[in-house]
Amino acid sequence: MEILRWMCFLQFSSRPRPPRTQWLLYSGETTKPWMNKLTLIKTFVDQPLIMDFNGDMIPDIFGVSADFSTEVCYLTGRNAVWQAALSSPVKIRILHSNAFIDLNKDFTADLFLTTQVGNGLGFETWINKDGNFTKTQPGSIPENVKKVGQSSFVDFNGDGFQDHLLPVCLDDACHRSAIYLSKPGEPEWVPVLTDFQRRETLWGFVPPQTTPPAGELHNAIALHLGDYNMDGFPDALVILRNTSGSGQQAFLLENVPCDNASCRDVGRMFRVHWDQSDLGAIPGAAVATFFDIYEDGILDMIVLSKEEGKEGFAIHALKNNFEADAYFVKVIVLSGLCSNDCPGNVKPFGVNQPGPYVSYTTVDSNGYLKNASAGQLSQSAHLSLQLPYTVLGLGRSANFLDHLYVGIPRPLGDKDVRKQEWTAIIPNSQLIVIPYPHNEPRSWSAKLYLTPSNIVLLTAIALSGVCVFILVIIGILHWQEKKADDREKRQEAHRFHFDAM
Repeated sequence: MEILRWMCFLQFSSRPRPPRTQWLLYSGETTKPWMNKLTLIKTFVDQPLIMDFNGDMIPDIFGVSADFSTEVCYLTGRNAVWQAALSSPVKIRILHSNAFIDLNKDFTADLFLTTQVGNGLGFETWINKDGNFTKTQPGSIPENVKKVGQSSFVDFNGDGFQDHLLPVCLDDACHRSAIYLSKPGEPEWVPVLTDFQRRETLWGFVPPQTTPPAGELHNAIALHLGDYNMDGFPDALVILRNTSGSGQQAFLLENVPCDNASCRDVGRMFRVHWDQSDLGAIPGAAVATFFDIYEDGILDMIVLSKEEGKEGFAIHALKNNFEADAYFVKVIVLSGLCSNDCPGNVKPFGVNQPGPYVSYTTVDSNGYLKNASAGQLSQSAHLSLQLPYTVLGLGRSANFLDHLYVGIPRPLGDKDVRKQEWTAIIPNSQLIVIPYPHNEPRSWSAKLYLTPSNIVLLTAIALSGVCVFILVIIGILHWQEKKADDREKRQEAHRFHFDAM
């Protein structure tokens, strides 16, 4: 079966002028990716965002040209079409952290832009209404902030809405760092981490370099998110630097209940795991992110590091040895496309897409309603390193998922939300969603693959032990009954029969 594949190769100039970005787009059979090559040359001021602008489940290219006009490139048949993406010009911040994700919980991906407003920074949210993007009230960064990192979106406190996380520096040297959270539709910023003190040592974010040396990564301050302990609340990996100048390393930020008044409205906060020995053993860490290496639903860690005095980078893979038998559900939403008309009655699969939105509701072990949500491939620039699937932690509740919802972007001018619901999903399972046909959600199919957990093995051992115990009791009783029968037979044989006289 032919699958439509897109491969984009970026060539960025190291000079400070706006780089020329050359796009090579390939489509055709998976065994012949060089067929039907289409070369596009366009000048962008920064790395573009991969999104599904027109809702056809084919990735499009969104970027800002040299005159600060937002443009999007998509295919009509086999022809590339460039057009203005938004109704008004937007000056995008460099380095940007634009995102394509549902921000109002209508299961249709919206557009979030990080902007340059005069000498200041800001944010713009373009809500997808009837398939068209409409600008809402712009936002601003927190007060008294000197350096701003990359925006991230995640359901931080398990209320089903995507929250805006923003790492910042409160001084130019990043000696005082913080992470703020903003709820959707609310301008107020809430600090979820301000304590970077480890005994007598103060840590902080690594300030980005305007002109990094040759061979160095031009990294922005960023959070890489994932639920490492599967408790239903996303955690983060971050690179911190010792403010005394003795080096930098990766740290795990755990999402824990709030213990101070500043984050009480959110109910959750980050806590730094200072004593994570495996991460601490990697000097010169530059990037750290989550990845399911063993395809078992448990997120492991990948760290990119560069030791001082050595050339090149080293990649470290750390296995997650979290022992608690928590549960998860892993969802992959495909495009549901063939590169050409699908032959016969073959149902298309396709590949992972930017923009799908996943949400679930269930009841935890205490009887309380629990829900969470996540977007798939919402960001694609500046080493966002997002997973091509969503892993949603369920905690230690082994209950079935009452409802699992999946939504995909809708075409321009379409008023109908393309969303489907599945019920009674088994925990510790991987769900592959094929949204075909796109406009008929009731016809979408989902293939479920179950990943057994440790409790399955423990249950089998317990059941086997009970069966063996019962068999031993039955054997003992049978043996005692047989002895009693033999004793009766012997007594009967030695009994004097008076009737025989």
